[in-house]
Amino acid sequence: MEQVSEGFIAVLEQGFARFLVQPIIGVLFFDLWFWDNGQPDDVKLPLVVTWLVMGALFFTLRFAFINIRGFQHAIACVRGHYTHPEDAGEISHFQALSAALSATVGLGNIAGVAVAIGAGGPGATFWMILAGFLGMSSKFAECTLGQKYRVAREDGHVSGGPMHYLRDGLAELGSAGRTLGTVLAPLFAFMCIGASLGGGNMFQANQSFAQVANVMELSPDGPGAAIYGVVLAVFVGAVIIGGIRRIGQVAGVMVPVMCGVYVVCGLVILMLNAAEIPGALGVIVSGAFTPEGIQGGLIGVLIQGFQRAAFSNEAGVGSASIAHSAASTNEPIREGMVALLEPFIDTIVVCTMTALVVVVTGAYDPASGAGSGIEMTSWAFGREISWFPTILSVTAVLFAFSTMISWSYYGEQCWAELFGTRAILAYKLLFLVFVWIGSVFPLSTVIDFSDGMLLGMSLPNILGVMLLSGKIRSDLNSYLDRLERGEIQAVI
Repeated sequence: MEQVSEGFIAVLEQGFARFLVQPIIGVLFFDLWFWDNGQPDDVKLPLVVTWLVMGALFFTLRFAFINIRGFQHAIACVRGHYTHPEDAGEISHFQALSAALSATVGLGNIAGVAVAIGAGGPGATFWMILAGFLGMSSKFAECTLGQKYRVAREDGHVSGGPMHYLRDGLAELGSAGRTLGTVLAPLFAFMCIGASLGGGNMFQANQSFAQVANVMELSPDGPGAAIYGVVLAVFVGAVIIGGIRRIGQVAGVMVPVMCGVYVVCGLVILMLNAAEIPGALGVIVSGAFTPEGIQGGLIGVLIQGFQRAAFSNEAGVGSASIAHSAASTNEPIREGMVALLEPFIDTIVVCTMTALVVVVTGAYDPASGAGSGIEMTSWAFGREISWFPTILSVTAVLFAFSTMISWSYYGEQCWAELFGTRAILAYKLLFLVFVWIGSVFPLSTVIDFSDGMLLGMSLPNILGVMLLSGKIRSDLNSYLDRLERGEIQAVI
């Protein structure tokens, strides 16, 4: 029976890779050759990575470093200083931030950082931090638009995100914008559904089981993976049936606790290795500007850093604007301010801490035998805190769980946009099936599919946000002027 089960899974895996993953990667990752060093592993710069970098830099300059100027006001908004009970919406600023963070602060911070360092070396961390800093501006722009063009659905719930502002926002620019929007909006919705099933689902199930199997000494190819997938699907299903209100409530409790436990453990390890931190920082910076970069090393490290950062904080992808559109506020700019905190927390704080732990413990060195992905992070933490792999297994499951419930909402909103609200139940059932699929498939297949769909969302999203950036700039200036004149008062 076990052999039949393994054979069935193998057939599914081959079909999935051949008929879904490979075509998507071929279409989305237009490989642009920047350096040719004559080696089999010539460095290529995928178009989507270039697009994300250019978009983030454009928004940072376009909005005059709003990632710095708006930081303090963003914290005040999250603390509720500008929250009014009469504002329209379904969840609070804090719940919106928590729901979006629950989709980003997850296994991308634990496993994704290790994947980046394993492929690009410690120097990839530098580019991840830079991507997080610039990505704060991207997140501000897209979440502002998510609020600005949100609509009330026929079932009474609020719906917003790129599938709305790409259609309705671009339509305000004239007939050319209207035509472009009719193409970009459904394209984004399709990509988002795929990303919700890939990076927001399968990757999470896959890596959380990898950590559980490592601690419990289970075979990754045994029946434990299938059983784990079923159990995880049951718990995810119990939450996503309740919609964004229940997701916001659960995320509002889980995210602060998860981040707190993980960050505290990381700080303990860094304090135990305080003498090694300056050297680790030196390795990261020198690795980012390695002399071998002229032959392609620099571009390779940059690609890994930005690609993993995008997978972690999703800045420029447009997904977070779906959650932030449900926040209770009548000021779209205010919600954009709240949203810019996400890449800071997710990438600049949590990812950097993970990277430092991996570097100071030497886990990134192939000679350490630490493995790859989440196994590398687990080895790094376990080297100093023997019982931490057990804690990490629990944290990994919670991280995966929180990410999955938020991404189910993202995919649900796009599914409703394409197929109507009556078809939402079908999507939720499909999502739960993919929980099981992610548990039993290998990491390489899952990562290829996840990257292809997630990063592909940035193509229509960034183009649309760039075209609408003038509207954002006008609203931002108006908001800041009213704030300075005292027309916008804090509620203490």
